[in-house]
Amino acid sequence: MVAAGFVTIWIKSSLMGTPPIPRPVVVQLAGVVVSRETRGAEGIVRLILATRLALPASGRAVDGAQAGDGLRTGRVRIALPVAQDSPGLAPGAHVALRARLLPPPPPMVPGAVNFARTAWFAGLMATGRALGPVTVIAPAPPGTRLDAIRQGLADHIRHQLGGSPGTIAAAFASGDRGSIARSDEDAMRDAGLTHLLSISGLHVSAVVGAVYLIVARGLALIPFVALRIRVPLAAATGGALAGIGYTLLTGAEVPTIRSCLGALLVLAALALGRDPLSLRMLAVAAFIVMLFWPEAVVGPSFQMSFGSVIAIIAFDSSAPVRHFLRPRGEGWLGRLWRHLALVLATGLVIELALMPMSLFHFHRAGIYGALANVVAIPLTTFVSMPFLALALLLDPVGLGAPAWWVTGRSLDLLLGIAHLTAHQPGAVTMLPGMPGWVFAMMVLGLLWLALWTGRVRLWGLVPVGLGAVLAFMTPSPDLLITGDGHHVGIVGEGPEGGGGERALLMLRTTRGDYTRSTLMESAGLDGEARPLDTWPGAQCNADFCRVVLRRSGRAYAILMSRGRDHVDLAMLARACAEADIVIADRSLPRGCRPRWLKADRRLLRQTGGMAIRLAGHHVRTVADTERGHGWFAQLSVPLPR
Repeated sequence: MVAAGFVTIWIKSSLMGTPPIPRPVVVQLAGVVVSRETRGAEGIVRLILATRLALPASGRAVDGAQAGDGLRTGRVRIALPVAQDSPGLAPGAHVALRARLLPPPPPMVPGAVNFARTAWFAGLMATGRALGPVTVIAPAPPGTRLDAIRQGLADHIRHQLGGSPGTIAAAFASGDRGSIARSDEDAMRDAGLTHLLSISGLHVSAVVGAVYLIVARGLALIPFVALRIRVPLAAATGGALAGIGYTLLTGAEVPTIRSCLGALLVLAALALGRDPLSLRMLAVAAFIVMLFWPEAVVGPSFQMSFGSVIAIIAFDSSAPVRHFLRPRGEGWLGRLWRHLALVLATGLVIELALMPMSLFHFHRAGIYGALANVVAIPLTTFVSMPFLALALLLDPVGLGAPAWWVTGRSLDLLLGIAHLTAHQPGAVTMLPGMPGWVFAMMVLGLLWLALWTGRVRLWGLVPVGLGAVLAFMTPSPDLLITGDGHHVGIVGEGPEGGGGERALLMLRTTRGDYTRSTLMESAGLDGEARPLDTWPGAQCNADFCRVVLRRSGRAYAILMSRGRDHVDLAMLARACAEADIVIADRSLPRGCRPRWLKADRRLLRQTGGMAIRLAGHHVRTVADTERGHGWFAQLSVPLPR
């Protein structure tokens, strides 16, 4: 099975893997629109085009790499302003445009989001932005397409509700999360409610369960039918069709497909009279996902989805829980109290089980998510989604207004819970990136806890506890350098240097939040970054910044380039000789010889982003984990010791 797993990964990579373009280019391209996504919160529309890309035969790329000629066949993702959108840009349309294309970016720093790997398995060879209008050469062929239905449904919901509730409702019904405001998404994440925004187990279960219940109760009311067919089998068939339809309507993303597979297995168990909630069912669903999407195993969606269900099943089947739920002859109030207590305990168990995965992938974890989910999950399952479906059913006859009102108020309450929880003191725990072996040790300990029974399962607490201690003891890097050398983050310096509250100092300010948030999360910090040239301990001019950091009783001089003008070679050589580390987003001459490391463009193109701990001269690079993969192009240049 281990060998078969490696073969499966190799086959998927060989069949689907699309090499990225070698360099940034500006090209005129034509292609067919495969899909489109409106991201109202960002003011853009994303198009996926199937195209043949002709790379220029000569010239220098934007980043200085030499071009090679040839044709590339694959998909590209293009962003264009919403103002340039038109009804003709529908899936199936032939379009032409001029665009600036970039290779899918690898992780900005070690442990950050790896979009290059995602693009490799998605068949994307480039991403970019349209330069000018998009010309529709041939419209989309006639016929009803799910993409058009999905977009029309999302637009209709946002028109009926408007504001933040409308964007959340559109995400529930169509999977369109592009219009959710960044502040709302951050609040949902910090409150542990992000799973409500992604079409996954909760949403699929709500749809399938509602249809199953309606069909089963409806058929039971008709004696002629109920006495002649197997009502559970008919209800399971109706629920299965509803689940498959909902999965297709919301875009059939891997998390949704995974949830649909689990729901179908539960329905099959109900139809056969078997236990629907078991680790065997979960193993079958995981096997199917790993067979067709083996790359999903290393992603947070797969790990957190299956981790949460494993935690639920293991906790529910444990002896203490079964004893707690054993009938005691009390009244309904006592039974209600015990079930509410169990719901809260289950939420806490899920939060604890998912915390290692959240910290490893996102460097952050919420601690109040169990309390928030106790209210948010029933609110979404029994109020928001049913009334949203009722409103959509009543809209054709003009009677949907009351249902829309209830849906809007329930989603206002959901967002209120998210913002209230996220803004509580200590709501979010931030940690720098933990080593992979520490994460693996905690996951293996959690699996031991889940799969064994009896007291022997408690031995799983040993690796979990040891891994937690090691994770919280993992020191933050002192320097974070992006793969292009353009952005540098200095971690841990207070207002006056070396003391006070830990902060992040950035060499350059950015217009967007992505770079800043990525560096903050990798450093295990929360809050606002500060420009380096405003820090009293920095010496900056138009060309360079120089800082001296004290770590473990030793001073380290860091020299960072931030200009584009020519610099006197003799002066540069003297400045480099007085520095331990020199960082630049351009290639530096050989005369620049720092005492330890010269992280200029020539080196960073081979290593990718870096995370440096000054004490012990510890350097982690993106190439340490990505070297040798098709989505990470680099030459075999050794890292200087």
